[in-house]
Amino acid sequence: MQRPFLIGVAGGTCSGKTTISEKLAELAGDENVSLIKLDSYYVSRTHQALAERALSNYDHPDAFDWALLNDHLAALSAGATVPVPVYDYAMHTRSADVRMVRPSRIVVVEGILVLYDPPLRDRFDLKVFVDTDADIRLIRRLARDVAERGRTPESIVAQYLATVRPSHEQFIEPSKRHADVILPDGGMNEPALDVLLARVRELVRVS
Repeated sequence: MQRPFLIGVAGGTCSGKTTISEKLAELAGDENVSLIKLDSYYVSRTHQALAERALSNYDHPDAFDWALLNDHLAALSAGATVPVPVYDYAMHTRSADVRMVRPSRIVVVEGILVLYDPPLRDRFDLKVFVDTDADIRLIRRLARDVAERGRTPESIVAQYLATVRPSHEQFIEPSKRHADVILPDGGMNEPALDVLLARVRELVRVS
């Protein structure tokens, strides 16, 4: 099996990274694309009390297990299947479950800091940054975290002001300069998305 084509999709919280990654998978077919979320590689916090975990900064580079993610991508590139952790957002730590991810023609890794870590960044054949206005991202995050993660609007805004926005400005936004492709407005930008999808069509056609 030839080495997978690795695509990194970065951007701020709720910028549209997942939408774009899922459209790539839909276009190419599940048999041709493996999706990995950076959130799966949050460090384990089972040694901390739940209240302490809730106060942690999950938008800081130190929140992620970069070594494990790099090891998994190296294994996928070598043709091996890897056990990707499953993260429990309600408990703020990894669950006991894993998701087995097999090597495919295309491997998409999406997450806020996918273009931050140099060893990880150097693995990607194509680096994408999804650039969406902060007010839109905050509105989306409010709706998502209330509906899917059982959080209150007050706690979401407090976390956004305390850690999410500062980390975005310090770490995520600067990583945009490493992108090969910048998609303004994320999945809502059909012309830009068509350019990215055309590249994926080409990869699938020649594989």
